[in-house]
Amino acid sequence: MKRLFVTVVLLAAVAGCTPKSGTLGDAPSGAPPTSAGASPSGTSGETPSAAATGSAGPTRPAGTLTISLWLVHAGKLAYTQRTSPATQETSQLALTELTSGPTTVESSAGLTTGFPGGTTFRIAGISNGVETVSFSPGFYDGGRDAARLRQAQVVYTLTQFSTVTKVAFQRDGEALAAPVGRADYTDLLPAIAVTSPVIGQRRGSPITVAGTADVFEATVNIRVLDAAGKPIATTFTTATCGSGCRGSFSVRVSYRVGHDQAGVVEVFWISPNDSSHQDVVRIPVTLLA
Repeated sequence: MKRLFVTVVLLAAVAGCTPKSGTLGDAPSGAPPTSAGASPSGTSGETPSAAATGSAGPTRPAGTLTISLWLVHAGKLAYTQRTSPATQETSQLALTELTSGPTTVESSAGLTTGFPGGTTFRIAGISNGVETVSFSPGFYDGGRDAARLRQAQVVYTLTQFSTVTKVAFQRDGEALAAPVGRADYTDLLPAIAVTSPVIGQRRGSPITVAGTADVFEATVNIRVLDAAGKPIATTFTTATCGSGCRGSFSVRVSYRVGHDQAGVVEVFWISPNDSSHQDVVRIPVTLLA
């Protein structure tokens, strides 16, 4: 009986050590965009959060990596994704993509960036969850509000990684202020921030629509429009909080089309005063038959 008990304990200990995998979300369609504008120096010291395919040692990642980027739409933060060759320098990759600005597809959907042209950066490192990044002086041009929006883009983009909770900003190597996190920029989030689907993705039915919202009675409405702009699916869901607080939402929406075609996922809330659609977010996608 004593030998049997030891065996059971050992098996339980082994089972408790099974590794868990994670993901940063679905990969956008199309080839990875070309990046520009980042300083070649600096390292993040991170392991990618998304799993890379193929076999590779810790210093030679293989496959692809999907990262989250926060750009700008109508003066507020806007979510998108990029897929690039896998690397351990995840922060370097994320900031390189961020400084390159929106792709053609993202621009056509109204996304912009607060970053001025020619912005360069250097990552000094990470310590106790704080990542220190030095930007070229032009990053801080344009006044407090303009610089703050850029900083929010950086903070929301870098804190997708489990090793980063705050960012310490520098100007050409000189510290500016105390480290900041996402909570310092919640006012720059739109009423509805959609994280799925992503602009330019190819999606079959049902399509998952997810994100966060601070809207009237936490009610989030969704429509799927076909290539002619005709609604082919309409539904609603409830965020985990609303009417003065931000909550998350996620719903699967079924639709039917006769052939693959361009479409749009609309997310909005309805005014109780005149039933108008408010804070509409439009995500162009390809609908699959």
